[in-house]
Amino acid sequence: MSARAEQPTGQPDQERRRGGFSSRRVFILAAIGSAVGLGNIWRFPYVAYENGGGAFLLPYLVALLTAGIPFLLLDYALGHRHRGSAPLSFARLRRGAEGLGWWQVGICFVIAVYYAAVIAWALRYTFFSLDEAWGADPEGFFFGEFLQAGDVRVTADVVPGVLVPLALVWVAVLVIMALGVQRGIGATSLFFIPVLVLAFAALVVQAVLLPGAGTGLDALFTPDWSALASGSVWAAAFGQIFFSLSIGFGIMITYASYVGRREDMIGSGLVVGFANSSFELLAGIGVFAALGFMAQANGVAVDQVASDGIGLAFVAFPAIISEAPAGALLGVLFFGCLVLAGITSLVSVIEVVISAVRDKLDTGRLTATLLVGVPAAVLSLVLFSTTSGIYVLDVVDHFVNQYGILVVALISMLVVAWLLRALTRLGDHLNVHGRPRVGTGWRLLTSVVAPVGLAVVLVLALRDDLTAPYEDYPTWLLVVCGWGMVVALPVIGFLVARLPWRAGTHLDGPPPGSDPVTPLGAATTGHDEGGTR
Repeated sequence: MSARAEQPTGQPDQERRRGGFSSRRVFILAAIGSAVGLGNIWRFPYVAYENGGGAFLLPYLVALLTAGIPFLLLDYALGHRHRGSAPLSFARLRRGAEGLGWWQVGICFVIAVYYAAVIAWALRYTFFSLDEAWGADPEGFFFGEFLQAGDVRVTADVVPGVLVPLALVWVAVLVIMALGVQRGIGATSLFFIPVLVLAFAALVVQAVLLPGAGTGLDALFTPDWSALASGSVWAAAFGQIFFSLSIGFGIMITYASYVGRREDMIGSGLVVGFANSSFELLAGIGVFAALGFMAQANGVAVDQVASDGIGLAFVAFPAIISEAPAGALLGVLFFGCLVLAGITSLVSVIEVVISAVRDKLDTGRLTATLLVGVPAAVLSLVLFSTTSGIYVLDVVDHFVNQYGILVVALISMLVVAWLLRALTRLGDHLNVHGRPRVGTGWRLLTSVVAPVGLAVVLVLALRDDLTAPYEDYPTWLLVVCGWGMVVALPVIGFLVARLPWRAGTHLDGPPPGSDPVTPLGAATTGHDEGGTR
Protein backbone atom coordinates (compact mmCIF):
# COMPACT_ATOMS: atom_id res chain seq x y z
CA MET A 1 0.00 0.00 0.00
CA SER A 2 1.38 3.44 -0.85
CA ALA A 3 2.11 6.09 1.77
CA ARG A 4 -0.69 8.24 0.43
CA ALA A 5 -3.17 5.38 0.64
CA GLU A 6 -2.35 4.84 4.31
CA GLN A 7 -3.60 8.32 5.21
CA PRO A 8 -7.13 9.66 5.35
CA THR A 9 -8.16 11.96 2.53
CA GLY A 10 -6.76 15.46 2.98
CA GLN A 11 -4.01 14.64 5.45
CA PRO A 12 -1.11 15.18 3.01
CA ASP A 13 -2.62 18.49 1.93
CA GLN A 14 -2.89 19.67 5.54
CA GLU A 15 0.76 18.89 6.17
CA ARG A 16 1.87 20.56 2.95
CA ARG A 17 -0.16 23.66 3.85
CA ARG A 18 1.59 23.86 7.24
CA GLY A 19 4.92 23.78 5.41
CA GLY A 20 8.10 21.96 6.29
CA PHE A 21 11.86 21.85 6.03
CA SER A 22 13.12 20.48 2.74
CA SER A 23 15.76 18.28 4.33
CA ARG A 24 17.23 17.09 7.60
CA ARG A 25 20.21 19.40 7.06
CA VAL A 26 17.96 22.45 6.91
CA PHE A 27 16.13 21.34 10.06
CA ILE A 28 19.40 20.84 11.94
CA LEU A 29 20.68 24.28 10.91
CA ALA A 30 17.37 25.87 11.93
CA ALA A 31 17.46 24.07 15.29
CA ILE A 32 21.07 25.14 15.85
CA GLY A 33 20.07 28.68 14.89
CA SER A 34 17.37 28.63 17.53
CA ALA A 35 19.64 27.19 20.22
CA VAL A 36 22.60 29.47 19.46
CA GLY A 37 21.44 32.85 20.65
CA LEU A 38 22.58 35.82 22.68
CA GLY A 39 22.85 33.73 25.84
CA ASN A 40 25.52 31.50 24.30
CA ILE A 41 27.74 34.51 23.73
CA TRP A 42 27.19 36.58 26.85
CA ARG A 43 25.88 34.14 29.46
CA PHE A 44 27.83 30.88 29.25
CA PRO A 45 31.38 32.32 29.58
CA TYR A 46 30.55 34.16 32.81
CA VAL A 47 28.53 31.27 34.27
CA ALA A 48 31.48 28.95 33.66
CA TYR A 49 33.93 31.47 35.13
CA GLU A 50 31.83 31.99 38.26
CA ASN A 51 31.28 28.27 38.85
CA GLY A 52 34.67 26.63 38.91
CA GLY A 53 36.22 27.62 35.59
CA GLY A 54 37.51 24.56 33.80
CA ALA A 55 35.98 22.33 36.48
CA PHE A 56 32.53 23.63 35.45
CA LEU A 57 32.84 21.75 32.17
CA LEU A 58 32.28 18.47 34.04
CA PRO A 59 28.85 19.31 35.53
CA TYR A 60 28.00 21.10 32.27
CA LEU A 61 28.68 17.94 30.26
CA VAL A 62 26.78 15.84 32.78
CA ALA A 63 23.80 18.22 32.55
CA LEU A 64 23.92 18.11 28.74
CA LEU A 65 23.90 14.30 28.61
CA THR A 66 21.51 13.59 31.48
CA ALA A 67 18.98 16.40 31.08
CA GLY A 68 19.51 18.63 28.05
CA ILE A 69 19.61 16.09 25.23
CA PRO A 70 16.99 13.77 26.84
CA PHE A 71 14.57 16.68 27.15
CA LEU A 72 15.42 17.84 23.62
CA LEU A 73 14.47 14.38 22.35
CA LEU A 74 11.21 14.58 24.29
CA ASP A 75 10.33 17.81 22.49
CA TYR A 76 11.30 16.25 19.17
CA ALA A 77 9.15 13.19 19.83
CA LEU A 78 6.10 15.30 20.73
CA GLY A 79 6.29 17.45 17.62
CA HIS A 80 7.42 14.79 15.16
CA ARG A 81 4.86 12.18 16.23
CA HIS A 82 1.89 14.51 16.57
CA ARG A 83 2.66 16.72 13.55
CA GLY A 84 1.55 19.99 15.07
CA SER A 85 2.39 23.16 16.94
CA ALA A 86 2.94 22.94 20.70
CA PRO A 87 -0.80 23.26 21.58
CA LEU A 88 -1.88 20.81 18.87
CA SER A 89 0.81 18.30 19.80
CA PHE A 90 -0.20 18.37 23.47
CA ALA A 91 -3.88 18.18 22.50
CA ARG A 92 -3.20 15.09 20.40
CA LEU A 93 -1.32 13.58 23.31
CA ARG A 94 -4.29 14.26 25.64
CA ARG A 95 -6.97 16.89 25.20
CA GLY A 96 -6.56 18.21 28.73
CA ALA A 97 -2.86 18.88 28.16
CA GLU A 98 -3.46 21.48 25.43
CA GLY A 99 -3.13 24.34 27.90
CA LEU A 100 0.53 23.47 28.40
CA GLY A 101 1.12 24.23 24.74
CA TRP A 102 -0.62 27.60 24.92
CA TRP A 103 1.35 28.42 28.06
CA GLN A 104 4.49 27.86 26.00
CA VAL A 105 3.06 29.99 23.19
CA GLY A 106 2.48 32.85 25.64
CA ILE A 107 6.05 32.62 26.90
CA CYS A 108 7.37 32.76 23.34
CA PHE A 109 5.24 35.82 22.55
CA VAL A 110 6.63 37.66 25.58
CA ILE A 111 10.21 36.71 24.73
CA ALA A 112 9.81 37.83 21.12
CA VAL A 113 8.53 41.24 22.20
CA TYR A 114 11.66 42.11 24.21
CA TYR A 115 14.27 39.97 22.43
CA ALA A 116 13.89 42.09 19.31
CA ALA A 117 14.97 45.16 21.30
CA VAL A 118 18.33 43.61 22.22
CA ILE A 119 18.92 42.70 18.58
CA ALA A 120 18.15 46.32 17.66
CA TRP A 121 20.76 47.53 20.16
CA ALA A 122 23.32 45.13 18.68
CA LEU A 123 22.46 46.32 15.16
CA ARG A 124 23.06 49.92 16.17
CA TYR A 125 26.29 49.05 17.96
CA THR A 126 27.58 47.27 14.87
CA PHE A 127 27.74 50.68 13.22
CA PHE A 128 28.86 52.45 16.40
CA SER A 129 31.93 50.18 16.32
CA LEU A 130 33.19 51.79 13.12
CA ASP A 131 33.99 55.10 14.85
CA GLU A 132 33.75 54.01 18.50
CA ALA A 133 30.82 56.33 19.05
CA TRP A 134 30.67 55.52 22.77
CA GLY A 135 33.85 57.51 23.40
CA ALA A 136 35.75 57.15 26.67
CA ASP A 137 32.73 56.17 28.78
CA PRO A 138 30.91 53.14 27.26
CA GLU A 139 28.67 52.70 30.31
CA GLY A 140 27.61 56.33 30.41
CA PHE A 141 27.02 56.31 26.66
CA PHE A 142 24.89 53.14 26.72
CA PHE A 143 22.58 54.13 29.56
CA GLY A 144 22.73 57.85 28.90
CA GLU A 145 23.13 59.06 25.34
CA PHE A 146 21.96 55.85 23.65
CA LEU A 147 19.08 54.54 25.83
CA GLN A 148 18.48 57.84 27.65
CA ALA A 149 17.54 55.82 30.74
CA GLY A 150 16.55 57.91 33.73
CA ASP A 151 14.80 56.99 36.94
CA VAL A 152 13.03 53.64 37.22
CA ARG A 153 9.57 54.64 36.04
CA VAL A 154 7.36 53.97 33.04
CA THR A 155 7.48 56.77 30.48
CA ALA A 156 6.28 57.39 26.95
CA ASP A 157 9.41 59.30 25.96
CA VAL A 158 10.56 57.73 22.69
CA VAL A 159 14.25 57.21 21.92
CA PRO A 160 14.63 57.56 18.12
CA GLY A 161 18.00 55.80 18.18
CA VAL A 162 16.27 52.65 19.41
CA LEU A 163 12.95 53.06 17.60
CA VAL A 164 14.43 53.00 14.08
CA PRO A 165 16.63 49.87 14.36
CA LEU A 166 13.89 48.09 16.31
CA ALA A 167 11.42 48.79 13.51
CA LEU A 168 13.95 47.48 10.98
CA VAL A 169 14.41 44.27 12.99
CA TRP A 170 10.67 43.64 13.01
CA VAL A 171 10.32 44.33 9.29
CA ALA A 172 13.07 41.80 8.57
CA VAL A 173 11.55 39.20 10.90
CA LEU A 174 8.04 39.59 9.47
CA VAL A 175 9.35 39.18 5.93
CA ILE A 176 11.16 35.98 6.95
CA MET A 177 8.08 34.62 8.70
CA ALA A 178 5.77 35.48 5.79
CA LEU A 179 7.99 33.53 3.40
CA GLY A 180 7.31 30.38 5.38
CA VAL A 181 9.09 27.47 6.99
CA GLN A 182 11.47 26.53 4.17
CA ARG A 183 11.74 29.70 2.10
CA GLY A 184 11.87 31.90 5.22
CA ILE A 185 13.22 30.15 8.31
CA GLY A 186 15.07 27.40 6.44
CA ALA A 187 16.69 29.68 3.89
CA THR A 188 17.68 32.16 6.61
CA SER A 189 19.32 29.40 8.63
CA LEU A 190 21.14 28.03 5.58
CA PHE A 191 22.75 31.44 5.08
CA PHE A 192 23.03 32.89 8.60
CA ILE A 193 24.44 29.90 10.49
CA PRO A 194 27.52 29.32 8.28
CA VAL A 195 28.13 33.09 8.22
CA LEU A 196 27.75 33.24 12.01
CA VAL A 197 30.21 30.41 12.57
CA LEU A 198 32.78 31.92 10.20
CA ALA A 199 32.39 35.41 11.66
CA PHE A 200 32.63 34.18 15.23
CA ALA A 201 35.64 32.03 14.41
CA ALA A 202 37.32 35.13 12.98
CA LEU A 203 36.39 37.03 16.16
CA VAL A 204 37.93 34.32 18.35
CA VAL A 205 41.15 34.24 16.29
CA GLN A 206 41.48 38.01 16.60
CA ALA A 207 40.72 37.89 20.33
CA VAL A 208 43.26 35.18 21.19
CA LEU A 209 45.98 37.16 19.38
CA LEU A 210 45.45 40.18 21.67
CA PRO A 211 48.08 40.89 24.34
CA GLY A 212 46.93 39.39 27.65
CA ALA A 213 44.55 36.90 26.02
CA GLY A 214 46.28 34.04 27.81
CA THR A 215 45.53 35.64 31.17
CA GLY A 216 41.84 35.66 30.37
CA LEU A 217 41.87 32.06 29.17
CA ASP A 218 43.71 31.01 32.32
CA ALA A 219 41.02 32.70 34.39
CA LEU A 220 38.29 30.88 32.49
CA PHE A 221 39.76 27.41 32.25
CA THR A 222 41.87 27.04 35.42
CA PRO A 223 39.79 24.46 37.30
CA ASP A 224 38.58 24.99 40.85
CA TRP A 225 37.82 21.39 41.70
CA SER A 226 36.40 22.32 45.10
CA ALA A 227 33.49 23.95 43.26
CA LEU A 228 32.20 20.51 42.29
CA ALA A 229 31.14 20.00 45.90
CA SER A 230 28.74 22.92 45.65
CA GLY A 231 25.12 22.20 44.73
CA SER A 232 24.74 25.68 43.27
CA VAL A 233 27.45 24.91 40.69
CA TRP A 234 25.58 21.84 39.48
CA ALA A 235 22.34 23.82 39.46
CA ALA A 236 24.05 26.50 37.35
CA ALA A 237 25.11 23.80 34.86
CA PHE A 238 21.56 22.45 34.54
CA GLY A 239 20.16 25.97 34.28
CA GLN A 240 22.60 26.92 31.52
CA ILE A 241 21.73 23.81 29.51
CA PHE A 242 17.99 24.48 29.68
CA PHE A 243 18.39 28.16 28.83
CA SER A 244 20.70 27.54 25.87
CA LEU A 245 19.09 24.57 24.09
CA SER A 246 15.68 26.20 23.40
CA ILE A 247 13.88 23.30 25.08
CA GLY A 248 10.71 23.20 27.09
CA PHE A 249 8.84 26.14 25.60
CA GLY A 250 7.55 24.97 22.26
CA ILE A 251 10.31 25.76 19.78
CA MET A 252 11.64 22.28 19.21
CA ILE A 253 8.15 20.77 19.26
CA THR A 254 7.19 23.14 16.46
CA TYR A 255 10.35 22.63 14.42
CA ALA A 256 10.14 18.84 14.76
CA SER A 257 6.62 18.91 13.31
CA TYR A 258 8.09 20.30 10.08
CA VAL A 259 10.46 17.37 9.56
CA GLY A 260 9.81 14.41 7.25
CA ARG A 261 8.36 11.39 9.03
CA ARG A 262 11.24 9.08 8.18
CA GLU A 263 14.01 11.34 9.50
CA ASP A 264 16.36 10.32 12.31
CA MET A 265 15.34 12.62 15.15
CA ILE A 266 17.68 11.04 17.72
CA GLY A 267 20.77 11.63 15.60
CA SER A 268 19.57 15.14 14.83
CA GLY A 269 19.15 15.86 18.54
CA LEU A 270 22.70 14.75 19.28
CA VAL A 271 24.06 16.96 16.50
CA VAL A 272 22.11 20.00 17.71
CA GLY A 273 23.01 19.46 21.37
CA PHE A 274 26.74 19.10 20.82
CA ALA A 275 26.85 21.87 18.18
CA ASN A 276 25.23 24.27 20.62
CA SER A 277 27.68 23.38 23.39
CA SER A 278 30.62 23.65 21.02
CA PHE A 279 29.56 27.17 20.09
CA GLU A 280 29.27 28.07 23.79
CA LEU A 281 32.81 26.84 24.39
CA LEU A 282 34.01 28.86 21.41
CA ALA A 283 32.21 31.90 22.81
CA GLY A 284 33.92 31.42 26.15
CA ILE A 285 37.34 31.40 24.48
CA GLY A 286 36.64 34.55 22.48
CA VAL A 287 35.04 36.51 25.31
CA PHE A 288 37.65 35.73 27.96
CA ALA A 289 40.55 36.25 25.61
CA ALA A 290 39.20 39.76 25.05
CA LEU A 291 38.60 40.27 28.79
CA GLY A 292 42.18 39.18 29.48
CA PHE A 293 43.40 41.86 27.10
CA MET A 294 41.24 44.46 28.83
CA ALA A 295 42.48 43.41 32.28
CA GLN A 296 46.12 43.66 31.22
CA ALA A 297 45.61 47.00 29.50
CA ASN A 298 44.11 48.46 32.68
CA GLY A 299 46.47 46.73 35.09
CA VAL A 300 43.69 44.90 36.95
CA ALA A 301 42.66 41.31 37.57
CA VAL A 302 40.28 39.58 35.18
CA ASP A 303 37.58 39.36 37.84
CA GLN A 304 37.39 43.15 37.89
CA VAL A 305 36.41 43.34 34.22
CA ALA A 306 34.42 40.09 33.86
CA SER A 307 30.67 40.42 33.57
CA ASP A 308 27.76 38.88 31.69
CA GLY A 309 24.59 39.83 29.89
CA ILE A 310 23.96 43.36 28.76
CA GLY A 311 26.92 44.67 30.77
CA LEU A 312 29.35 42.43 28.91
CA ALA A 313 27.96 43.17 25.46
CA PHE A 314 27.29 46.88 25.62
CA VAL A 315 29.71 48.14 28.27
CA ALA A 316 32.72 45.81 28.63
CA PHE A 317 33.12 44.94 24.93
CA PRO A 318 32.98 48.54 23.69
CA ALA A 319 35.74 49.32 26.20
CA ILE A 320 37.77 46.43 24.79
CA ILE A 321 37.13 47.59 21.23
CA SER A 322 38.38 51.08 22.06
CA GLU A 323 41.73 49.75 23.26
CA ALA A 324 42.27 46.77 20.96
CA PRO A 325 44.26 46.81 17.72
CA ALA A 326 41.84 46.76 14.77
CA GLY A 327 39.09 47.47 17.28
CA ALA A 328 36.57 48.43 14.61
CA LEU A 329 36.84 45.00 13.01
CA LEU A 330 36.53 43.31 16.41
CA GLY A 331 33.42 45.36 17.13
CA VAL A 332 31.74 44.69 13.79
CA LEU A 333 32.40 40.96 14.18
CA PHE A 334 31.13 40.83 17.77
CA PHE A 335 27.97 42.85 17.35
CA GLY A 336 27.33 41.40 13.90
CA CYS A 337 27.41 37.94 15.49
CA LEU A 338 24.93 39.10 18.12
CA VAL A 339 22.58 40.26 15.35
CA LEU A 340 22.86 37.00 13.39
CA ALA A 341 22.46 34.80 16.47
CA GLY A 342 19.58 36.94 17.68
CA ILE A 343 17.66 36.86 14.40
CA THR A 344 17.85 33.06 14.04
CA SER A 345 16.62 32.69 17.62
CA LEU A 346 13.88 35.30 17.28
CA VAL A 347 12.35 33.70 14.20
CA SER A 348 12.17 30.37 16.04
CA VAL A 349 10.46 31.99 19.01
CA ILE A 350 7.84 33.82 16.96
CA GLU A 351 7.25 30.72 14.79
CA VAL A 352 5.90 28.93 17.88
CA VAL A 353 3.12 31.51 18.07
CA ILE A 354 2.45 31.66 14.33
CA SER A 355 2.28 27.88 14.01
CA ALA A 356 -0.17 27.64 16.92
CA VAL A 357 -2.43 30.32 15.43
CA ARG A 358 -2.39 28.61 12.04
CA ASP A 359 -3.30 25.24 13.54
CA LYS A 360 -6.04 26.65 15.74
CA LEU A 361 -7.68 29.01 13.26
CA ASP A 362 -6.76 27.36 9.93
CA THR A 363 -5.28 30.59 8.57
CA GLY A 364 -2.76 31.10 5.79
CA ARG A 365 0.89 31.85 6.48
CA LEU A 366 0.67 35.57 5.66
CA THR A 367 -2.51 36.06 7.70
CA ALA A 368 -1.06 34.33 10.75
CA THR A 369 2.19 36.28 10.42
CA LEU A 370 0.28 39.56 10.47
CA LEU A 371 -2.04 38.45 13.29
CA VAL A 372 0.95 37.59 15.47
CA GLY A 373 3.73 39.80 14.18
CA VAL A 374 1.99 43.17 14.02
CA PRO A 375 0.78 43.18 17.67
CA ALA A 376 4.18 41.85 18.81
CA ALA A 377 6.00 44.56 16.87
CA VAL A 378 3.70 47.31 18.18
CA LEU A 379 4.12 46.16 21.78
CA SER A 380 7.87 45.90 21.28
CA LEU A 381 8.10 49.42 19.87
CA VAL A 382 5.83 50.91 22.55
CA LEU A 383 7.55 49.25 25.51
CA PHE A 384 11.20 49.14 24.51
CA SER A 385 11.87 52.20 22.40
CA THR A 386 11.24 54.46 25.39
CA THR A 387 13.53 55.74 28.13
CA SER A 388 12.11 53.14 30.56
CA GLY A 389 12.55 50.23 28.15
CA ILE A 390 15.78 48.90 29.69
CA TYR A 391 14.20 48.44 33.12
CA VAL A 392 11.05 46.74 31.82
CA LEU A 393 13.18 44.48 29.63
CA ASP A 394 15.45 43.46 32.50
CA VAL A 395 12.55 42.50 34.78
CA VAL A 396 10.55 40.68 32.09
CA ASP A 397 13.61 38.77 30.89
CA HIS A 398 14.50 37.62 34.40
CA PHE A 399 11.05 36.44 35.37
CA VAL A 400 10.01 34.85 32.06
CA ASN A 401 13.21 32.81 32.04
CA GLN A 402 13.30 31.79 35.70
CA TYR A 403 9.58 31.24 36.31
CA GLY A 404 8.18 30.96 32.80
CA ILE A 405 10.41 28.65 30.79
CA LEU A 406 11.66 26.55 33.69
CA VAL A 407 8.26 26.11 35.35
CA VAL A 408 6.40 25.08 32.21
CA ALA A 409 9.30 22.78 31.26
CA LEU A 410 9.17 21.08 34.66
CA ILE A 411 5.39 20.70 34.66
CA SER A 412 5.23 19.44 31.07
CA MET A 413 7.89 16.81 31.79
CA LEU A 414 6.05 15.61 34.88
CA VAL A 415 2.70 15.53 33.07
CA VAL A 416 4.02 13.62 30.06
CA ALA A 417 6.11 11.20 32.11
CA TRP A 418 3.98 10.51 35.18
CA LEU A 419 0.40 11.66 34.56
CA LEU A 420 0.02 10.57 30.92
CA ARG A 421 2.63 7.80 31.01
CA ALA A 422 3.54 8.67 27.42
CA LEU A 423 7.32 8.22 27.44
CA THR A 424 7.29 4.63 26.20
CA ARG A 425 5.25 5.34 23.08
CA LEU A 426 7.17 8.56 22.41
CA GLY A 427 10.43 6.63 22.71
CA ASP A 428 9.08 3.94 20.39
CA HIS A 429 8.32 6.64 17.84
CA LEU A 430 11.88 7.99 18.02
CA ASN A 431 13.25 4.48 17.58
CA VAL A 432 11.42 3.79 14.30
CA HIS A 433 14.03 5.69 12.28
CA GLY A 434 16.35 7.02 14.99
CA ARG A 435 19.79 5.83 16.06
CA PRO A 436 21.09 5.19 18.67
CA ARG A 437 17.89 3.86 20.14
CA VAL A 438 16.41 5.28 23.34
CA GLY A 439 15.01 3.05 26.05
CA THR A 440 14.80 2.72 29.80
CA GLY A 441 17.77 5.00 30.37
CA TRP A 442 16.19 7.83 28.39
CA ARG A 443 12.89 7.41 30.20
CA LEU A 444 14.66 7.51 33.58
CA LEU A 445 16.61 10.64 32.67
CA THR A 446 13.53 12.41 31.29
CA SER A 447 11.18 11.46 34.12
CA VAL A 448 13.53 11.74 37.11
CA VAL A 449 16.95 13.31 36.53
CA ALA A 450 15.89 16.25 34.35
CA PRO A 451 12.89 17.21 36.56
CA VAL A 452 15.01 17.04 39.72
CA GLY A 453 17.68 19.22 38.11
CA LEU A 454 15.07 21.75 37.03
CA ALA A 455 13.40 21.75 40.44
CA VAL A 456 16.70 22.52 42.18
CA VAL A 457 17.38 25.42 39.79
CA LEU A 458 13.90 26.81 40.47
CA VAL A 459 14.18 26.49 44.25
CA LEU A 460 17.52 28.32 44.28
CA ALA A 461 16.19 31.07 42.01
CA LEU A 462 13.05 31.46 44.11
CA ARG A 463 15.11 31.63 47.29
CA ASP A 464 17.21 34.46 45.85
CA ASP A 465 14.22 36.46 44.61
CA LEU A 466 12.32 36.11 47.87
CA THR A 467 15.39 37.04 49.93
CA ALA A 468 15.87 40.37 48.16
CA PRO A 469 13.99 42.21 45.38
CA TYR A 470 15.53 41.52 41.99
CA GLU A 471 18.14 44.25 41.33
CA ASP A 472 16.37 46.33 44.02
CA TYR A 473 13.69 47.36 41.53
CA PRO A 474 10.54 48.91 43.04
CA THR A 475 7.84 46.48 44.13
CA TRP A 476 5.27 47.76 41.64
CA LEU A 477 7.59 47.00 38.70
CA LEU A 478 8.38 43.49 39.96
CA VAL A 479 4.71 42.74 40.57
CA VAL A 480 3.40 44.07 37.25
CA CYS A 481 6.15 43.00 34.84
CA GLY A 482 7.44 40.06 36.87
CA TRP A 483 5.23 38.02 39.17
CA GLY A 484 2.01 39.24 37.53
CA MET A 485 3.17 38.12 34.09
CA VAL A 486 4.31 34.75 35.47
CA VAL A 487 0.85 34.08 36.92
CA ALA A 488 -1.05 35.42 33.92
CA LEU A 489 0.65 33.28 31.28
CA PRO A 490 -0.63 29.84 32.41
CA VAL A 491 -4.09 31.26 33.19
CA ILE A 492 -4.39 32.74 29.71
CA GLY A 493 -2.94 29.58 28.19
CA PHE A 494 -5.54 27.26 29.70
CA LEU A 495 -8.35 29.70 28.86
CA VAL A 496 -7.28 29.77 25.19
CA ALA A 497 -7.23 25.97 25.25
CA ARG A 498 -10.99 26.03 25.80
CA LEU A 499 -11.57 27.67 22.42
CA PRO A 500 -12.67 25.22 19.68
CA TRP A 501 -10.27 23.97 17.02
CA ARG A 502 -10.88 24.52 13.34
CA ALA A 503 -13.28 22.09 11.76
CA GLY A 504 -11.72 18.81 10.70
CA THR A 505 -8.73 18.99 13.06
CA HIS A 506 -7.65 15.50 14.08
CA LEU A 507 -7.31 15.50 17.90
CA ASP A 508 -7.75 11.87 18.91
CA GLY A 509 -4.13 10.80 19.17
CA PRO A 510 -1.44 11.34 16.54
CA PRO A 511 -2.43 11.80 12.89
CA PRO A 512 -2.59 8.54 10.91
CA GLY A 513 0.88 7.44 9.86
CA SER A 514 2.60 8.93 12.92
CA ASP A 515 2.47 5.85 15.15
CA PRO A 516 5.64 3.74 15.18
CA VAL A 517 3.58 0.66 14.37
CA THR A 518 2.45 2.16 11.06
CA PRO A 519 5.30 4.29 9.71
CA LEU A 520 4.73 5.93 6.38
CA GLY A 521 6.58 4.69 3.37
CA ALA A 522 7.75 8.18 2.49
CA ALA A 523 8.03 11.58 4.09
CA THR A 524 5.05 13.85 3.50
CA THR A 525 6.50 17.14 4.61
CA GLY A 526 6.61 19.61 1.75
CA HIS A 527 7.30 23.25 1.22
CA ASP A 528 4.97 26.03 2.24
CA GLU A 529 1.92 26.85 0.26
CA GLY A 530 2.90 28.28 -3.08
CA GLY A 531 6.23 26.43 -3.07
CA THR A 532 7.29 23.35 -4.97
CA ARG A 533 7.77 19.81 -3.73
